[in-house]
Amino acid sequence: MTAHAAAGFRLQLRNNDGLSAAPLMQSVAADRPRNTQSRYTQSRSGLAMETLNDMQFYKPQKPVTGPAYSPWFKLLATVISSALAAYGVSIVERFPLMQYGFMIKLVLLVSAVMLVISYYWFLRSTVTVDDKGITQTWMYNRQVEWNDVRSAKLIGIPMAGWLFPPRLVVRTGTAFMTFNGGSRAVVTEFAKISLAFQMKK
Repeated sequence: MTAHAAAGFRLQLRNNDGLSAAPLMQSVAADRPRNTQSRYTQSRSGLAMETLNDMQFYKPQKPVTGPAYSPWFKLLATVISSALAAYGVSIVERFPLMQYGFMIKLVLLVSAVMLVISYYWFLRSTVTVDDKGITQTWMYNRQVEWNDVRSAKLIGIPMAGWLFPPRLVVRTGTAFMTFNGGSRAVVTEFAKISLAFQMKK
């Protein structure tokens, strides 16, 4: 980063414990070389083709890995999961579930299992951005390769970045995929990806 952009970015992080999409995008944009567009427009032959090929795919400077969900979101998931688990225990204590039909037992069992699995992955899910693409671990891994990405945009909820960090929405040739970022390093990389594909248009 330039000294000016780095100082502004550190000031933003000190003033806001959350992760906001707009300041990150502005910081990343300020860090990009100002003569990039002129270099592209001035190129007419081999250099123009090389630049076009480079813009087809985003490649990070180095692999970035971090949690998919922020500590505040994990705390919220813990509170909600604990409340649901306590409610489930109260139901077991108040109702003779063993006398109910098989389908009711199955529904309750599946619900309990899904709650445990979801809570586990809220705590353990990670996001990795490398030279191959973006991967988010979950019950099934969510993955996209750079050569499949058509566009990418960083979106966030205003005033709620501390709880719900910005997400990267990626469009492939046939579908949309969403990746969560729970750390500053991951969200900053998301901002770079979003800016790179905006400049590609």
